[in-house]
Amino acid sequence: MVTRTARARYEGTGKTGKGWISTQSGVLQDQRYGFNSRFEDGPGTNPEELIAAAHAGCFTMALSFALAGAGVEDGTLETEARVKLDQDGAGFKISRSDLTLRASVPGIDEAKLRSLAEEAKKNCPVSKLLDAEMNLEVEIGAGADA
Repeated sequence: MVTRTARARYEGTGKTGKGWISTQSGVLQDQRYGFNSRFEDGPGTNPEELIAAAHAGCFTMALSFALAGAGVEDGTLETEARVKLDQDGAGFKISRSDLTLRASVPGIDEAKLRSLAEEAKKNCPVSKLLDAEMNLEVEIGAGADA
């Protein structure tokens, strides 16, 4: 079992409060967040952006392992995740996470790549955690270096 941790601190309340997020690895160290960075275009991060990063990273790594298991030895995968926060009654809910994969993977046919990508979307740990609608768009031959 692997356990990872993060901390959040929020001073003040609601719109006027301000917060900081830090991660165990130190990648985020007292990164600012608050109302402006979450619901407007203010500086700082927000939980939805961090979930999008986690989903993109988790899915992409899961697909890379699936490709290795299928005998693929090379390729480039780039994934963008778009997480949507919607009003849900009196509160909010992350309603969906849309993944766009750009893949350049020699030696595998398109149908097999799409099948492996769908399985990775369904089975990566972050996908399993999210109670949200998910969509996957695959663009073949358009990797990060294309």
